[in-house]
Amino acid sequence: MIVNMCFGTQDLERAGQFYDAVLGAAGLARTGASERSIYYGSPGGGAGFAVTLPYDGEPATHGNGTMATIGAPDRAAVDRMHEAALAGGGTCEGPPGVRANGYYVAYWRDPDGNKMNAVALG
Repeated sequence: MIVNMCFGTQDLERAGQFYDAVLGAAGLARTGASERSIYYGSPGGGAGFAVTLPYDGEPATHGNGTMATIGAPDRAAVDRMHEAALAGGGTCEGPPGVRANGYYVAYWRDPDGNKMNAVALG
């Protein structure tokens, strides 16, 4: 089972501001940080997601077909996360709505091009 998901970034400060807003919209928060990485999860819990400067010093890249899904408590949180992503410099990959599988989701890319979505769990 996956323990956490990590996205590379070219600009850790920008990524931190982006994910503070996007993940904060679902009630998630920073659970730790170093000079190279920022970790996020449920308050009082461990990290389930991180953004990091690549260890090898090479440019961060995003994977084609790679995506992280964040569980949101409800549809309103999905809407807020998508709105925060776009306001923070992200791009829309699919607006909030019900998909063919019956789930309420929204898709976006962060300023580094990493794809993410949120799904309403409640």
